[in-house]
Amino acid sequence: MNAKVFWTALCLTLPLATGPLAAQTAGKFAFNIGGGFTQPVVHTEDRAKTGFNIHGGAGYNFIPQFGISAEVGYNHLNLSDNVLTSVGVPGGNAHIFSVTLQPIVHFNPHGRFGFYLTGGGGYYRRTIDFTAPTVDTVTLFDPFYGVFYPASVPSTALLASYTQNKAGVNIGGGLEARVKADSNAKIYAEAKYHYIYTSPVRTTILPVTFGFRW
Repeated sequence: MNAKVFWTALCLTLPLATGPLAAQTAGKFAFNIGGGFTQPVVHTEDRAKTGFNIHGGAGYNFIPQFGISAEVGYNHLNLSDNVLTSVGVPGGNAHIFSVTLQPIVHFNPHGRFGFYLTGGGGYYRRTIDFTAPTVDTVTLFDPFYGVFYPASVPSTALLASYTQNKAGVNIGGGLEARVKADSNAKIYAEAKYHYIYTSPVRTTILPVTFGFRW
């Protein structure tokens, strides 16, 4: 899935989002939590594989159509084979922690179905770890014989780690549907493009997140 697929789905769903108004009112305070997959794009598409994301946030709705949200996010991606080959290590991954602030604009906020646009920016912490498989020796207990004994178990050794703390921006949108016509609880699907000012190469990812919003 990529940005074109998401925006095509968004356009096809617009007629649903302009349906009749329901009787409920939107709450002032909002929160959301969700997770999904993360697609590397543009500068990062050849450097990492598709990974996963977890996001959560809280905010305030000034009016039903407009609010602001503070969001904490985590994205994890394994490094691509060509990057690992060029560095000469067997394994590696990138994990990105973010704290961002963004306005959100809801279209048809009182309807059963709707969509929204959002974008903002904030702090991003990207860490790249290079790893290798290894074997660790641990002590296990056998309850039948009542003895402790050493055993070898597979493990992962951290060869090197590199962290950058940078600013970044994001922009995206999503579809949302009320769980019940008279409830403020919603489920949502969202795609958001993140541009992070890492050097020497910018980090660009597209997390697709599915979750719950109130």
